[in-house]
Amino acid sequence: MAREDRTRVVVIGGGSSYTPEIVEGLIARAQALSLAEVWLVDIPAGREKLEVVGALARRMVEKAGADLEVRWTLDRREALEGASYVVTQIRVGGIAARIKDERVPLRHGVIGQETVGPGGFAKALRTVPVVLDICRDMEELCPEAWLINFTNPSGIVTEAALRHTGARVIGLCNNPINMERWFAREFDARPEELFVEYVGCNHLLWAHRVMVRGRDVTPELLRRVEAGGEWPAGLIEALGAIPCGYHHYYYCGDQMLAKLQEAEAAGKPTRGEQIVAIERELFAQYAEPGLAEKPEALSKRGGALYSEAAVRLMASIHGDRRDIQCVDTANRGALSDLPADSVVEVSCVIGAEGPRPLTVGPLRPELRGLLHQIKAYEELTIEAAVNGDRRAALLALVANPLVPSARVARALLDDLLEAHAEHLPQFTGGQGC
Repeated sequence: MAREDRTRVVVIGGGSSYTPEIVEGLIARAQALSLAEVWLVDIPAGREKLEVVGALARRMVEKAGADLEVRWTLDRREALEGASYVVTQIRVGGIAARIKDERVPLRHGVIGQETVGPGGFAKALRTVPVVLDICRDMEELCPEAWLINFTNPSGIVTEAALRHTGARVIGLCNNPINMERWFAREFDARPEELFVEYVGCNHLLWAHRVMVRGRDVTPELLRRVEAGGEWPAGLIEALGAIPCGYHHYYYCGDQMLAKLQEAEAAGKPTRGEQIVAIERELFAQYAEPGLAEKPEALSKRGGALYSEAAVRLMASIHGDRRDIQCVDTANRGALSDLPADSVVEVSCVIGAEGPRPLTVGPLRPELRGLLHQIKAYEELTIEAAVNGDRRAALLALVANPLVPSARVARALLDDLLEAHAEHLPQFTGGQGC
């Protein structure tokens, strides 16, 4: 196969501490992907980290003896020319912005977290315009490429890209694959022996039905989860579905807020502040000339099985495998309670044409109510992010179940827009409220 006929993968946010994870996965599946080139892209402020990560990636490839080239650049358009797959793992404003997303809501007595609630809202406002710019470059330079979006809040970002550009976009999260591996361990099964019917949206995901070797194990799994004591007594039995970890913010919101407030009162660091120290350690290791593999310390960063989820998805598209994976994509009737163009996180058949969602039909009210509320919040957030619309921004926060009142929503909006003004140019002279 001529090199020009082989695959180019572009990782935008290539200077991220996560990058060795995906490079490891790409090396493992290089042959299945007909992989020729991996390009790492970042912005000028990330030049130093990009060079450190790029050099480590080259050493990893050399150690593995893989026939592929690693290149890095600050010129996104250079990398995108002729790309087959583009992975986005960016953080607009860096860890400093994440820490604001965690701290500002707490000042208003609201949960501060980077992907849900007002913290996730602020991250979406900063991120959506940047990802739309990436998609427009892809429409011009690599219109057949697939954008695999890991950038959080992944569902909102993916829906914005599908609604406002013509790029081929799939959202991805490591929650589903981690849940699958957990279910497999529970029943001493291989991952390929499972079928999980997922319903919901990103970070609001339920395992609705679980099959092992053709047997419905959902009732037994529900009993095990209920007995585990992780959730309020009787909740799992009543729901009839297994929630992902992020549901703690909704089902146990008072406890989650209390923990965050206690930590703040005790002067403990937020997760973002912890990551500053973790990344300092990681990049010191990455820079060691003798290191030629993903270090064990990367496990402290989070994102378990991120690489496996991303590379498995690429391999299934590339090889037209038509296996089943859970991704973020347009609903297209899978959940009949939601519009066709609403992005959901559901089980899909993955082939050369991308994801085809499996039809579930209408949801029971115990799942439908919260899902509808979150989807309304997401739709309003996209409107605010794309248009710099303060009215939509306020209504998004009012709709978010973690914000207790319109008064708090208004105060939060003012504080978040001020805190992140440098990264929210769309709100300069935007619509008033």
